[in-house]
Amino acid sequence: MSKPRVGAQLYTIRQFTKTLEDIAASMKKIKEIGYNAVQVSAFGPVDPHRVKEIMDAEGLTICATHIAYDRLKNDLQGVIEQHKLWNCKYVGLGAMPQEYAKSAEGYVKFAKEASDIARVLADNGLRFIYHNHNFEFMKFDGVTGLEILLNETDPEVFDFEIDTYWVQAGGANPVDWIKKVKGRMKVVHFKDMGVDSNRQQMMTEVGEGNLNWPDIINACVEIGVEWALVEQDICQRDPFESLAISLNNLKKLGLNP
Repeated sequence: MSKPRVGAQLYTIRQFTKTLEDIAASMKKIKEIGYNAVQVSAFGPVDPHRVKEIMDAEGLTICATHIAYDRLKNDLQGVIEQHKLWNCKYVGLGAMPQEYAKSAEGYVKFAKEASDIARVLADNGLRFIYHNHNFEFMKFDGVTGLEILLNETDPEVFDFEIDTYWVQAGGANPVDWIKKVKGRMKVVHFKDMGVDSNRQQMMTEVGEGNLNWPDIINACVEIGVEWALVEQDICQRDPFESLAISLNNLKKLGLNP
Protein backbone atom coordinates (compact mmCIF):
# COMPACT_ATOMS: atom_id res chain seq x y z
CA MET A 1 0.00 0.00 0.00
CA SER A 2 1.36 3.40 -0.97
CA LYS A 3 1.66 6.29 1.47
CA PRO A 4 -0.08 9.62 0.91
CA ARG A 5 1.97 12.48 -0.48
CA VAL A 6 2.26 15.61 1.64
CA GLY A 7 0.99 18.94 0.28
CA ALA A 8 0.37 22.42 1.65
CA GLN A 9 -3.14 23.76 2.24
CA LEU A 10 -2.71 27.39 1.21
CA TYR A 11 -5.39 28.64 3.61
CA THR A 12 -2.48 28.55 6.10
CA ILE A 13 -0.85 31.49 4.26
CA ARG A 14 -4.08 33.20 3.17
CA GLN A 15 -2.80 36.68 4.06
CA PHE A 16 -0.06 36.17 1.45
CA THR A 17 -2.26 35.11 -1.50
CA LYS A 18 -4.45 38.12 -2.17
CA THR A 19 -2.75 39.33 -5.37
CA LEU A 20 -0.95 37.61 -8.24
CA GLU A 21 2.33 39.18 -7.08
CA ASP A 22 1.81 37.82 -3.57
CA ILE A 23 0.86 34.40 -4.92
CA ALA A 24 3.98 34.23 -7.11
CA ALA A 25 6.28 35.15 -4.20
CA SER A 26 4.47 32.77 -1.84
CA MET A 27 4.58 29.81 -4.22
CA LYS A 28 8.32 30.31 -4.62
CA LYS A 29 8.62 30.04 -0.81
CA ILE A 30 6.36 26.98 -0.70
CA LYS A 31 8.54 25.24 -3.28
CA GLU A 32 11.74 26.22 -1.47
CA ILE A 33 10.36 24.74 1.78
CA GLY A 34 10.05 21.44 -0.08
CA TYR A 35 6.39 21.10 -1.04
CA ASN A 36 5.51 19.94 -4.55
CA ALA A 37 1.71 20.15 -4.29
CA VAL A 38 -0.81 22.62 -2.90
CA GLN A 39 -4.50 23.00 -2.19
CA VAL A 40 -5.77 26.33 -3.48
CA SER A 41 -7.97 28.06 -0.92
CA ALA A 42 -8.78 31.67 0.05
CA PHE A 43 -7.06 33.30 -2.93
CA GLY A 44 -7.95 36.85 -3.86
CA PRO A 45 -9.92 37.53 -7.08
CA VAL A 46 -7.25 36.42 -9.55
CA ASP A 47 -7.24 34.98 -13.08
CA PRO A 48 -7.09 31.15 -12.97
CA HIS A 49 -4.89 31.14 -16.08
CA ARG A 50 -2.30 33.31 -14.33
CA VAL A 51 -2.46 31.05 -11.29
CA LYS A 52 -1.69 28.08 -13.52
CA GLU A 53 1.29 29.93 -15.01
CA ILE A 54 2.65 30.63 -11.52
CA MET A 55 2.21 27.03 -10.38
CA ASP A 56 3.77 25.65 -13.57
CA ALA A 57 6.75 28.01 -13.21
CA GLU A 58 7.42 26.67 -9.70
CA GLY A 59 6.67 23.04 -10.56
CA LEU A 60 3.75 22.89 -8.14
CA THR A 61 0.74 20.60 -8.60
CA ILE A 62 -2.70 21.88 -7.61
CA CYS A 63 -3.99 18.66 -6.09
CA ALA A 64 -7.21 20.04 -4.57
CA THR A 65 -9.21 23.21 -3.93
CA HIS A 66 -11.81 24.71 -1.64
CA ILE A 67 -14.66 26.38 -3.54
CA ALA A 68 -17.49 28.48 -2.11
CA TYR A 69 -20.85 26.67 -1.97
CA ASP A 70 -22.58 29.55 -3.78
CA ARG A 71 -20.23 29.04 -6.70
CA LEU A 72 -20.80 25.29 -6.73
CA LYS A 73 -24.54 25.96 -6.94
CA ASN A 74 -24.49 28.87 -9.37
CA ASP A 75 -21.32 28.52 -11.50
CA LEU A 76 -20.69 24.79 -11.63
CA GLN A 77 -19.58 24.83 -15.26
CA GLY A 78 -17.05 27.53 -14.44
CA VAL A 79 -15.77 25.43 -11.52
CA ILE A 80 -15.41 22.42 -13.82
CA GLU A 81 -13.50 24.46 -16.43
CA GLN A 82 -11.21 25.92 -13.77
CA HIS A 83 -10.33 22.49 -12.40
CA LYS A 84 -9.73 21.09 -15.87
CA LEU A 85 -7.41 24.03 -16.58
CA TRP A 86 -5.49 23.29 -13.39
CA ASN A 87 -5.53 19.51 -14.00
CA CYS A 88 -7.02 19.27 -10.50
CA LYS A 89 -9.33 16.36 -9.71
CA TYR A 90 -10.54 17.19 -6.19
CA VAL A 91 -13.14 19.94 -5.74
CA GLY A 92 -13.42 20.75 -2.05
CA LEU A 93 -16.04 22.45 0.08
CA GLY A 94 -14.60 23.93 3.26
CA ALA A 95 -17.90 23.79 5.18
CA MET A 96 -21.62 23.67 4.55
CA PRO A 97 -23.48 26.98 4.95
CA GLN A 98 -24.53 27.32 8.57
CA GLU A 99 -28.26 27.45 7.81
CA TYR A 100 -28.11 23.73 6.98
CA ALA A 101 -26.35 22.80 10.22
CA LYS A 102 -29.16 23.73 12.60
CA SER A 103 -31.17 20.51 12.31
CA ALA A 104 -31.07 16.93 11.10
CA GLU A 105 -33.43 17.97 8.30
CA GLY A 106 -30.96 20.66 7.25
CA TYR A 107 -28.19 18.10 7.04
CA VAL A 108 -30.35 15.82 4.91
CA LYS A 109 -31.27 18.70 2.61
CA PHE A 110 -27.61 19.61 2.20
CA ALA A 111 -26.68 15.96 1.64
CA LYS A 112 -29.10 15.72 -1.29
CA GLU A 113 -28.13 19.08 -2.80
CA ALA A 114 -24.40 18.42 -2.53
CA SER A 115 -24.78 14.90 -3.91
CA ASP A 116 -26.48 16.36 -6.99
CA ILE A 117 -23.56 18.76 -7.45
CA ALA A 118 -21.07 15.95 -6.82
CA ARG A 119 -22.75 13.81 -9.48
CA VAL A 120 -22.22 16.49 -12.14
CA LEU A 121 -18.58 16.83 -11.07
CA ALA A 122 -18.13 13.05 -11.28
CA ASP A 123 -19.65 13.01 -14.75
CA ASN A 124 -16.87 15.43 -15.70
CA GLY A 125 -14.06 13.36 -14.21
CA LEU A 126 -13.82 15.31 -10.94
CA ARG A 127 -14.45 14.37 -7.28
CA PHE A 128 -16.33 16.37 -4.66
CA ILE A 129 -14.72 16.36 -1.19
CA TYR A 130 -16.30 17.69 2.02
CA HIS A 131 -14.14 19.19 4.78
CA ASN A 132 -15.44 18.99 8.33
CA HIS A 133 -15.11 21.29 11.33
CA ASN A 134 -16.24 20.49 14.87
CA PHE A 135 -19.84 21.68 14.47
CA GLU A 136 -20.70 18.52 12.49
CA PHE A 137 -20.27 16.56 15.74
CA MET A 138 -23.35 18.12 17.32
CA LYS A 139 -25.88 15.34 17.80
CA PHE A 140 -29.48 15.20 16.62
CA ASP A 141 -31.41 12.41 18.36
CA GLY A 142 -28.11 10.73 19.17
CA VAL A 143 -26.64 10.97 15.66
CA THR A 144 -23.89 13.43 14.75
CA GLY A 145 -24.20 15.70 11.74
CA LEU A 146 -21.19 14.07 10.15
CA GLU A 147 -22.82 10.65 10.49
CA ILE A 148 -25.91 12.04 8.77
CA LEU A 149 -23.70 13.20 5.90
CA LEU A 150 -22.01 9.81 5.75
CA ASN A 151 -25.37 8.04 5.60
CA GLU A 152 -27.43 10.45 3.48
CA THR A 153 -24.98 11.47 0.75
CA ASP A 154 -24.40 9.45 -2.42
CA PRO A 155 -21.38 7.22 -1.68
CA GLU A 156 -20.64 6.93 -5.38
CA VAL A 157 -19.87 10.63 -5.81
CA PHE A 158 -19.67 12.40 -2.41
CA ASP A 159 -16.26 12.03 -0.76
CA PHE A 160 -14.82 13.37 2.48
CA GLU A 161 -11.78 15.40 3.48
CA ILE A 162 -11.42 14.59 7.18
CA ASP A 163 -9.64 17.27 9.24
CA THR A 164 -7.78 15.61 12.10
CA TYR A 165 -7.84 18.63 14.42
CA TRP A 166 -11.53 19.35 14.00
CA VAL A 167 -12.52 15.71 14.55
CA GLN A 168 -10.59 15.75 17.83
CA ALA A 169 -12.09 19.14 18.73
CA GLY A 170 -15.54 17.63 18.13
CA GLY A 171 -14.84 14.96 20.74
CA ALA A 172 -14.27 12.12 18.27
CA ASN A 173 -11.24 10.05 17.25
CA PRO A 174 -9.54 11.04 13.97
CA VAL A 175 -8.36 7.46 13.39
CA ASP A 176 -11.91 6.12 13.75
CA TRP A 177 -13.27 8.66 11.29
CA ILE A 178 -10.56 8.07 8.73
CA LYS A 179 -11.50 4.39 8.78
CA LYS A 180 -15.23 5.20 8.66
CA VAL A 181 -14.86 6.97 5.32
CA LYS A 182 -12.87 4.15 3.70
CA GLY A 183 -13.52 4.17 -0.04
CA ARG A 184 -14.69 7.79 0.17
CA MET A 185 -11.54 9.77 0.98
CA LYS A 186 -8.45 10.44 -1.10
CA VAL A 187 -7.58 13.81 0.51
CA VAL A 188 -7.08 14.41 4.25
CA HIS A 189 -6.19 17.49 6.29
CA PHE A 190 -3.32 17.04 8.73
CA LYS A 191 -3.63 19.51 11.59
CA ASP A 192 -2.34 18.98 15.13
CA MET A 193 -3.77 19.96 18.52
CA GLY A 194 -1.93 21.14 21.61
CA VAL A 195 -2.76 23.13 24.74
CA ASP A 196 -1.76 26.75 25.35
CA SER A 197 -0.72 28.45 28.61
CA ASN A 198 -4.40 29.13 29.38
CA ARG A 199 -5.17 25.40 29.07
CA GLN A 200 -7.13 25.99 25.89
CA GLN A 201 -6.99 23.91 22.72
CA MET A 202 -4.64 25.35 20.13
CA MET A 203 -3.56 24.46 16.60
CA THR A 204 0.07 23.45 16.30
CA GLU A 205 2.42 22.30 13.59
CA VAL A 206 1.97 18.62 12.76
CA GLY A 207 4.05 16.63 15.24
CA GLU A 208 4.24 19.47 17.76
CA GLY A 209 0.89 18.72 19.39
CA ASN A 210 -0.69 15.64 20.92
CA LEU A 211 -2.48 13.78 18.13
CA ASN A 212 -1.47 10.18 17.47
CA TRP A 213 0.32 10.62 14.15
CA PRO A 214 1.63 7.08 13.67
CA ASP A 215 -1.92 5.69 13.98
CA ILE A 216 -3.40 8.51 11.86
CA ILE A 217 -0.87 7.88 9.08
CA ASN A 218 -1.39 4.11 9.25
CA ALA A 219 -5.16 4.61 8.91
CA CYS A 220 -4.63 6.87 5.88
CA VAL A 221 -2.39 4.27 4.26
CA GLU A 222 -4.94 1.55 5.05
CA ILE A 223 -7.81 3.33 3.30
CA GLY A 224 -5.76 4.58 0.33
CA VAL A 225 -5.48 8.32 0.95
CA GLU A 226 -3.53 10.01 -1.86
CA TRP A 227 -2.90 13.46 -0.41
CA ALA A 228 -2.17 14.55 3.18
CA LEU A 229 -2.50 18.32 3.18
CA VAL A 230 -0.93 20.33 5.99
CA GLU A 231 -3.18 23.09 7.28
CA GLN A 232 -2.86 25.41 10.25
CA ASP A 233 -5.56 28.06 10.51
CA ILE A 234 -3.78 29.87 13.35
CA CYS A 235 0.01 29.88 13.65
CA GLN A 236 2.08 31.03 16.61
CA ARG A 237 4.90 32.04 14.23
CA ASP A 238 5.40 32.90 10.58
CA PRO A 239 3.02 30.54 8.72
CA PHE A 240 5.71 29.57 6.19
CA GLU A 241 7.89 28.49 9.11
CA SER A 242 4.96 26.51 10.49
CA LEU A 243 4.52 24.73 7.15
CA ALA A 244 8.24 23.92 7.12
CA ILE A 245 8.14 22.46 10.66
CA SER A 246 5.13 20.29 9.78
CA LEU A 247 6.79 18.98 6.62
CA ASN A 248 10.02 18.19 8.46
CA ASN A 249 8.12 16.29 11.17
CA LEU A 250 6.10 14.33 8.61
CA LYS A 251 9.29 13.32 6.82
CA LYS A 252 10.53 11.92 10.14
CA LEU A 253 7.28 9.94 10.27
CA GLY A 254 7.95 8.45 6.84
CA LEU A 255 5.90 10.71 4.56
CA ASN A 256 7.22 12.82 1.70
CA PRO A 257 5.98 15.56 -0.63
